[in-house]
Amino acid sequence: SSDVCSSDLAAPCPPPSVIPAAVCLPPAAVLLSLEPMDIEVTSRKAEGVERRLGISIAASRVADAKERATRRVAGQVRLPGFRPGKAPAGVVRKKFADEIQQEALETLMREAYESVLESEKLEPVTQPHAHDVKFEDGQPLTFELHCEVKPVIELARLSGFKVKRTSSVVTDQMVTDQIAELRDQRATWTPVEEKPREADMVTVQLAVADETGVVPEGKEYRIVLGSGQAIAAIEEVIMELAPGGSIERPVKWPDDFPDAEQAGKSKLVRVALSDVKRKALPALDDALARELGDFDSLDALTTAVRGDLEAQALREADAAVRTALVDEIIGANQFDVPPTWVRELVSHYAEAYRIPAEEQEKFATEFRSMAERQVRRDLILETIAQREKLAAEEKDVDAKVAEMAAKRGADTGQVYAALQKAGRLRDIERGITEDRVFEFLLAQNTVEQA
Repeated sequence: SSDVCSSDLAAPCPPPSVIPAAVCLPPAAVLLSLEPMDIEVTSRKAEGVERRLGISIAASRVADAKERATRRVAGQVRLPGFRPGKAPAGVVRKKFADEIQQEALETLMREAYESVLESEKLEPVTQPHAHDVKFEDGQPLTFELHCEVKPVIELARLSGFKVKRTSSVVTDQMVTDQIAELRDQRATWTPVEEKPREADMVTVQLAVADETGVVPEGKEYRIVLGSGQAIAAIEEVIMELAPGGSIERPVKWPDDFPDAEQAGKSKLVRVALSDVKRKALPALDDALARELGDFDSLDALTTAVRGDLEAQALREADAAVRTALVDEIIGANQFDVPPTWVRELVSHYAEAYRIPAEEQEKFATEFRSMAERQVRRDLILETIAQREKLAAEEKDVDAKVAEMAAKRGADTGQVYAALQKAGRLRDIERGITEDRVFEFLLAQNTVEQA
């Protein structure tokens, strides 16, 4: 038999011309009232959070469901020679057999599904699937229900762990490097009429010979020499030229070139140099500080940069402690996670990182363990938040938004509206909750200074 994924339970499946061996579970609708004795769970299989239940619905109820479906269809269709709703049941059954079968099937399966959820005390977290469906006249309706259920998370141990907090000292050199980066962002590029050197920006026409040795029309590239934008051998050729010059020369590709088919090969390359620009950095003085922000002097800029680096180091140390503590809790409290959740998270990241279709399978393999850890982390934090009543409420989000508005000197209502439009309010709520959960966890565990 074939396996067909179920659709969202809130949306109907289109009626097929033939009843499949595995079908969508039907939508919520006007359902038949099945007595418990009409539904039997004939088998139960559990593996992790996956459940497989064999289900049988009595033949008498199947016949009743088909009769009800026939009457409903007969009341809606128009047939030549009959007034609306007056066509004989036999004619309707024959002409609309597939539609009647599908409606009866969906109605019975949905009702059975809801009944089994209650009787088996299942909490599904993914769309259910029905497989190996047997739906024959005069026989019980049988199928196997597949679903993933919410994992049982006991979290028996949350305390007694020791994690290390790494000290990160902001050095004078780190401050100097950060200011140098800011200064570099304000650099200007001035044309020069001489051979380029490392760190110059060049505009070149590059062309590489094909397998027959023919050099095609070149393509224009803008390259900062020494930045790794072109292989070193090509940059060496560029630096032999003055603006307006051109040259053809064999160039050997590096042995460690990412494309294995090109690595180590020599190819004829044509290079034409259009122009050369040299970077000019602004003076490192009070004027630069004022240009970079609300700073009266270079000393004020330096103080602000140091403060920013120290705050960043603190955030990174906090994040590392949280990560280490979650890893300890995960190791001490094993539980299964829904595979579908892991796959969905992998898919989300593949989309966010714009992974090409041909590389997605490799990405999924490499990223799966990280995605599973993320699912476990989120489940742990959610469980603790619910158990300890630490979840953020609407008033907490409102207070946080008001605090953000005050820091910006902005209107609270406008900030709230902007965050709401950007879909950020949920992130703020989650952040407040996580801060509370980690405050709770840190109070019960030991953080040692490394």
